[in-house]
Amino acid sequence: MSLLNIGMSGLAAGQSSLMTTGNNIANVDTAGYSRQQTVQGSKSSQQYGNVFIGTGTTLADVRRVYNSYLDAQLRTTTSLNSDAAAFQGQVTPLDSLLSDSGTGLNGALTKFFASVQNVNAKPGDDASRQLLLSDAQALSNRFNSISSQLNSQNANINGNLTNMADQVNKLAATVAQLNQKIAEVSSSGGMPNELLDARNETVRQLSTFTGAQVVEREGNIDIYLGSGQPLVMGSTVNKLEVVPGKTDPGRLSLELNRGSSTIDITSIMTGGEIGGLLRYRSTVLDPAMNELGRVALVVADQINTLQAKGIDKNGDFGAKVFNSFNNDIQGAQRSIASADNKGTGSFNVSIEDTGKLTINDYKVTFTSEFDYTVQRLPDNTAVGTFSTKTSPAPVIEGFSLNLAGGSPATGDTFKITPTRNAATNIKTEMTDSKRLAIAAPLGAAIAAGGSGTLTIPASGQPTLTTSFDIDDAVTTTVMQNGLKNSTPTKIVFGDVSADGTSQAYQFLDAKGGVISSGTIKPGENNKLSLSIPLQDASGAPIPPAPATQYAVSFDMTVAGSPGKNTAINVSLSQPGTLDNRNGTAVAGLQTAQTVDTGSASKGISLADAYGKLVEGVGSKAAQGKLDSAATGAILANAKGARDSLSGVDLDEETGNLVKYQQYYTASSQIIKAAQQIFSTLINSL
Repeated sequence: MSLLNIGMSGLAAGQSSLMTTGNNIANVDTAGYSRQQTVQGSKSSQQYGNVFIGTGTTLADVRRVYNSYLDAQLRTTTSLNSDAAAFQGQVTPLDSLLSDSGTGLNGALTKFFASVQNVNAKPGDDASRQLLLSDAQALSNRFNSISSQLNSQNANINGNLTNMADQVNKLAATVAQLNQKIAEVSSSGGMPNELLDARNETVRQLSTFTGAQVVEREGNIDIYLGSGQPLVMGSTVNKLEVVPGKTDPGRLSLELNRGSSTIDITSIMTGGEIGGLLRYRSTVLDPAMNELGRVALVVADQINTLQAKGIDKNGDFGAKVFNSFNNDIQGAQRSIASADNKGTGSFNVSIEDTGKLTINDYKVTFTSEFDYTVQRLPDNTAVGTFSTKTSPAPVIEGFSLNLAGGSPATGDTFKITPTRNAATNIKTEMTDSKRLAIAAPLGAAIAAGGSGTLTIPASGQPTLTTSFDIDDAVTTTVMQNGLKNSTPTKIVFGDVSADGTSQAYQFLDAKGGVISSGTIKPGENNKLSLSIPLQDASGAPIPPAPATQYAVSFDMTVAGSPGKNTAINVSLSQPGTLDNRNGTAVAGLQTAQTVDTGSASKGISLADAYGKLVEGVGSKAAQGKLDSAATGAILANAKGARDSLSGVDLDEETGNLVKYQQYYTASSQIIKAAQQIFSTLINSL
């Protein structure tokens, strides 16, 4: 029976090897499958005299060909590649949107300022004025359109985060279930190769959504997120939840629900598609929205301010081209109270100086009932400590915080977003092109009857240095009417000094009263800085005493040597004037340093500010493309390394199939030989 048993053991081993090989071939396209090998061992020998004769073979194991290092490398590179791909998938469309002349802002800005130049060439032409107004509408619409696209991206990110969190939870639950099944099989002495493969593949799929640290513990796999927050512990699963951000409900946050408590892990989530989306939102999307909003605020502020300092075709001071950005609704939008606040306080954020605005968001923390600190986000750089009792509210990098109501509690925090929604909210308010203030409000002319060589250079006409707050309609109207009532004024020149180096002048009001006096240098260009005290129609000061009287200041230049009693009349521009000096000032905004004036560079132009945004997004898009290509190559190498060891090679398996088939046939021949021997023995009896 010994020979028969040897043949039977070989037959069984051959059959097992054939089955294992066939299983490998059948799973050639199964994701995560690790090829298997049979491991044979010799049965114990039997002693015959002084020799030992073998008794056949036995199947020792069906081994899973697997390397934990290669699997971990594949898992890590999968996470990195998914992160880079998700980032690139978001930043590439944004780069195309901002840089394209048809969808970006540059084309609309250029066209608007070209229309300004056209009006300056023909100040009285209604068609040119209407075209400028249409281009102003197109400019605000372009701001709205780009902002809408950015908001859509944020909404898509919020939706994707929700879907991905659901996938993470499902995969985590699968890992926990497989942990339990593997433990059960292993405890009974089994080797659950297929379950192990399924678990590793599930973890790899999990890595496409987020970076995960995997720790093997007593046959189980524990999975940690971020800086060590447990997602899976053996058969226990914590749930990843997507909730409105406590500091910003418009940006969804990720929380890990551990049953008895939850923890916000948004800031520590890296890797995978989730990490790529969060990285894009914080480093590209939010800064882009803030920069676009800042440019929109500067455009509206600068143009509206110049409108208030100019005269329209009707002879009135100009009206706003764009809507106000300091109404209560927009002011409230800029402040977001934390969901954890204990007090009832709220802020109204007013834009005070658009030039000094940054592209940062801010965190306000109350240290007492009245005192608060301001930090610049996202790096939490300290800006300063302030108090709600300060009146007027201090200006902080271009904005002020006004307590709108309620009582803040110590520890309450607020997120301040001065510029984020500005591009969404900007609108073209003006509908009548005649209200475009192209003319300067004051003009100067040499009075008849003068003597000497007095001239007023073309660039020396009066230029207002006082700005009217067009959003403060009451005060602005009072001051504008006061200027109308307080003009014309007159500059009268007197005697030249004995040494001929100076000549006196007096600045007279509309009634001939002396406002101020000074001297010029005859024969040279002289810049005069003058101020007109404002009066109402009755000649009473504005506002009435004891309040400080309003005044409007202007600069002008005179040249030459005027004779004694030679005068210059300074008067308000008349309706229908063809003067374009205020329009020229508007055109100058195209290159004027009006953005980021609080920085070391002392400001950049509107075009440069938007160009900086396009360049920044473009560089990140280019880097994202390189990162995606690099991580893709690394992933391919990692997959190749893993497959070279654990993957199924059809050529190799086909060879094994032939080998084990021959082995099986040979073992059957041993059995046949044993049968023949037994038959011969039996027949010989």
